Amino acid sequence: MITAGIGIALALLIGASCRWLDIPVPAPPRIQGALLVVAMTIGFLTANHVLT
Repeated sequence: MITAGIGIALALLIGASCRWLDIPVPAPPRIQGALLVVAMTIGFLTANHVLT
């Protein structure tokens, strides 16, 4: 349950940041979009490792 809450909060934070910084989501053919996907994946894996 906590993992789901953290995932939702992180998704909202990333979505708001992308809107504020005008970065398209999901990964378009721009380097910023690709880096965003990598950052989200690393964040997910890190949160998963910390919470387990």
